[in-house]
Amino acid sequence: MEGTESRSRTASSVVADWSLALWTLCAVILPVLITLWCSFQRSRRQLLIRDIFRKSKHDWHYTDLFGQPSYCCVCAQHILQGAFCNCCGLRVSEGCLKKADQLFLCKEIMMRSNGGAHSSMPHHWIRGNVPLCSCCMICKQQCGTQPKLCDYRCVWCQYTIHDECMMDYLKTEECTFGEFRDLIIPPYYLSTINQMRKDKRTNYEKVVPYCRKHWMPVIILANTRSGNNMGETLLGEFKILLNPVQVFDLSKIAPAKALQLCTLLPCNAVRVLVCGGDGTVGWVLDAIDEMKIKGQERYIPQVAVLPLGTGNDLSNTLGWGAGYAGEVPVEQILRNVMEADGIKLDRWKVQVTNKGYYNLRKPKVFTMNNYFSIGPDALMALNFHAHREKTPSLFSSRIINKAVYFFYGTKDCLVQECKDLNKKVELELDGERIELPNLEGIIVLNIGYWGGGCRLWEGMGDEPYPLARHDDGLLEVVGVHGSFHCAQIQVKLANPVRLGQAHTVRLILKSSKMPMQVDGEPWAQGPCTVTITHKTRALMLYHSGEQTDDDASSMSEQDHMREQTDEDV
Repeated sequence: MEGTESRSRTASSVVADWSLALWTLCAVILPVLITLWCSFQRSRRQLLIRDIFRKSKHDWHYTDLFGQPSYCCVCAQHILQGAFCNCCGLRVSEGCLKKADQLFLCKEIMMRSNGGAHSSMPHHWIRGNVPLCSCCMICKQQCGTQPKLCDYRCVWCQYTIHDECMMDYLKTEECTFGEFRDLIIPPYYLSTINQMRKDKRTNYEKVVPYCRKHWMPVIILANTRSGNNMGETLLGEFKILLNPVQVFDLSKIAPAKALQLCTLLPCNAVRVLVCGGDGTVGWVLDAIDEMKIKGQERYIPQVAVLPLGTGNDLSNTLGWGAGYAGEVPVEQILRNVMEADGIKLDRWKVQVTNKGYYNLRKPKVFTMNNYFSIGPDALMALNFHAHREKTPSLFSSRIINKAVYFFYGTKDCLVQECKDLNKKVELELDGERIELPNLEGIIVLNIGYWGGGCRLWEGMGDEPYPLARHDDGLLEVVGVHGSFHCAQIQVKLANPVRLGQAHTVRLILKSSKMPMQVDGEPWAQGPCTVTITHKTRALMLYHSGEQTDDDASSMSEQDHMREQTDEDV
């Protein structure tokens, strides 16, 4: 009996062990299988959504969470996630994507030709999801207050209207294009131009939308890789307010190709808004110079800047601020572009010729808008760029970028890699050799700001100095004693070593290798001769809406520039 009981206990323990093992195995495998199944379904769903996006005429983008209460334009249900169109503003759930493509038209960049010329177009109404705090154009009461899909918005003029105020005649009423009518390129204008090109006619000046004298169409050029990566959001917001054909992503299309749109618009009327850093602005200005070479001078646009980079010294000089982080609505940015004054900006040719009798390489040639430097600030830029090339994903924030610059500046204060620069270089201003004091760096300035917001030429402002302008054909040349001296100048505790002003600057590096930079693009340079001469002038836009204490001292200078520009015009 005892043996039988022992065997039964052994058998029951084995069964219990196997049962425990089985349940443990299920507890491990089941979540894995569920995870794999969900992952498969998610990837399959993403492929289907991507396929719909690719075939659709809407500019769909998917979001996991809408920024405001949203309702599907097809089924009228409340949705937290789904797709939205960057051009017309439609919002739909995943399941209604295909149906939305069939039911709703997106913004037409060009009107469909029906055999006749157009000079107007009706409203294009979209129901629901109107902007917060918008008012009805009929009764002037707030729209979108009910928790459901309600009220209408025109995708062109941005007017909103209540369901009960919507009358039959409003559905066919002509659209005025709203507040930004002077900036928008109407679809019927492009259809007329297209017909004229087919007829081989090029007198586009005669085709003026809605007979307005002050039409100044704007072209948006946004670099989605600049600074704090706000370019993608700005692209969508500008497409909502303007014709999508006016908005370009510079990561997908080169500025030279985008600017060819200027040739289809009236002469001397186009304004370009560059959303990016100073490097992006230089890229666009180079493309404009190419237009001059092609004989397209009469189509040259005026350039405004929305600063998305790290330093943004050119933007600061032109009154557009030291950096944009979304604090100003896109509508206000467009108003600023309309109100901006035209000025000129000197552009300079920087030629670097390596030393040596047997050197057969061509000289390196750069175009300078902001400044050229040799010394500690160029070394900081060189270290920063080397670090960013290794790990570009870490440098997506303006604050992080400036922190890295600060780190390398502090390091140079201790190491002093650029000391005794005055023994290694010779400097000539307009052919006259300059005796250099003990320096670590030399900076050649074209604009008022340097180093992310410092007015370097002015320094502390406690001693007289010649006025500096960016349209006088003169360069300002200063010296610095090191990284610590640069930091002192930035906080107005020291003055720079002002070496002079000149139309032509020549710098000879006699020995060793030194860091150099042109507009934030650094490199290590051996013995060479650097020659800086005037190249051309760019047409820019100056925004005078905001003024800082640093700008107050130069307001008379800016007034003089605008008066001179008016006289030239």
